[in-house]
Amino acid sequence: MGIVQILFWFLTALALVSALMVLLSKNPVFSVLWLIAVFFAISGHYILLNAQFLAIVNMIVYAGAIMVLFLFVIMLMNLNKETEPQKNIWMKIAGAVSGGCLLMVLISLVKQANEMTGKTALMKDGNIGLIGNLGKALFSDFVVPFEISSVLFLSAMVGAVVIGKK
Repeated sequence: MGIVQILFWFLTALALVSALMVLLSKNPVFSVLWLIAVFFAISGHYILLNAQFLAIVNMIVYAGAIMVLFLFVIMLMNLNKETEPQKNIWMKIAGAVSGGCLLMVLISLVKQANEMTGKTALMKDGNIGLIGNLGKALFSDFVVPFEISSVLFLSAMVGAVVIGKK
């Protein structure tokens, strides 16, 4: 067993244990901290898949910015047991049914994944997830949609400033 497989299984175990701790933690701040650990484990999987750009974006955007916002919201809400509403029995039943549906979907995906063993994707070279290839594709094949989206974001920022000034 090579170092890549050991690292893969370590990151997988870390992601699963951290995800379970997100659900089982009583304190919401600890749940957010465990979720950050999940995002770092997923970033490690991206690095193993040779997708360094996705790994860095995942760490910066999700583990950095969004988790900081989650922590601020949780700390500003001042959650107490007295302020938490009691859940209706129908909400608990709906949660159990939706969780069972998710479990069935995951089981069917695992069965389909077993059928895919031995099949490989067609690749031109081994540089699929590298930033250089992403930049070449972005600025050669997809330059018009990229520029249209940048103009859209610029107009959204101008609109937010105009609405915020009123």
